[in-house]
Amino acid sequence: MEFQHATFDLPHGTFHALQGGDPEGRPTLVLHGFPDHPPTATPFLVELGRRGRHVAAPWLRGYAPSPTAGPFDIGSLTSDVIALIDRWSPERPVELVGHDWGAVLTYSACVTAPERIERAVTLAFPHPLTFLGRPRPAQLRLSWYMAFFQLPGSGLVVKARDLAFIDRLWRQWSPGLTLDPGRREELHVCLRESMPAPLEYYRGFLRPGIIRASRSMSRPITMPLLQLHGADDRCILPPTVDDRHRFTGPHTLEVVPDIGHFPHIEAPEAIAERIAAWAE
Repeated sequence: MEFQHATFDLPHGTFHALQGGDPEGRPTLVLHGFPDHPPTATPFLVELGRRGRHVAAPWLRGYAPSPTAGPFDIGSLTSDVIALIDRWSPERPVELVGHDWGAVLTYSACVTAPERIERAVTLAFPHPLTFLGRPRPAQLRLSWYMAFFQLPGSGLVVKARDLAFIDRLWRQWSPGLTLDPGRREELHVCLRESMPAPLEYYRGFLRPGIIRASRSMSRPITMPLLQLHGADDRCILPPTVDDRHRFTGPHTLEVVPDIGHFPHIEAPEAIAERIAAWAE
């Protein structure tokens, strides 16, 4: 099953995406996280397509070849997602799947335009207000990179020695995952052309960004939502607090054993099958 390159003219510019699967199937939009882009998840996209889905996976704002100009606050990034849904699937609400930062935007889109989303799946990130509420000391230690990205010279460090910093994050966050050399180089090309825009996500989430996000995301999520977390995630720990009040629709939280921060890349067939089984 092949995925083709597609473009969508949105208010912020021309966004690029991978598109494929069953053209008559359930429209499923997959949002990547940091430091990643759609081609890395191609096996996962293919597995979704095999399970009766018409799939689109965009390069988000800040990731070439999509626009790399800001702003990068949650509201602006969410507006891209909603505009893409309206452009790509104007007649049908979508199944929205987001990983890492893509998961943050998934939560945000669910409360911003609930009528455009049939159901949602988040990978490797709890509800943002749960994450921001009372972070555990272990999570604060794992989140050191978020503070580092606030420094003016952090972009130079990230780009140095052929993005060795990025390779380090992948090794730390998913110890059992080794990217195919071709996929790794393809990702490096994207990040070299995009920097420092991907880091601006973290800078845009500072106050007053956190205040604005807290106001908008305080509304409960009404559609069915599945949260999947890897038990071995060394970046974002699975939530341990009871946050069921944030979900008034059907809500399922699962911690997947032997999986790190990139579950859909580490186990594409298993994660796609879990999503398909849950959605039935």
